Amino acid sequence: MVTLAHYLSLSALLFGIGAVGFLIRRNALIVFMCVELMLNAAALAFVAASRYRGLLEGQMAVFFVLTVAAAEVAVGLALMVAIFRTKQTTNVDELRSLKG
Repeated sequence: MVTLAHYLSLSALLFGIGAVGFLIRRNALIVFMCVELMLNAAALAFVAASRYRGLLEGQMAVFFVLTVAAAEVAVGLALMVAIFRTKQTTNVDELRSLKG
């Protein structure tokens, strides 16, 4: 039987992987994917807790999390394309100075 603790453990593991990737990786696209992984881990925790308690509020909160994630992807990828066109790199260390 899969319990709430299993889902929350998986969620914490996914969030940890995303946080480590966010802190260690230098490619901006990988950083955005790690942020998405952290958002999905939070959504998994919301859904698991909502199902455990028998309420729909957690599942409704996931719709807002997914909406924010979709907006973040759209804006983030648009910024990365614009920066890549001007700087010819997606390395975060080289993008620290965004002066023209």
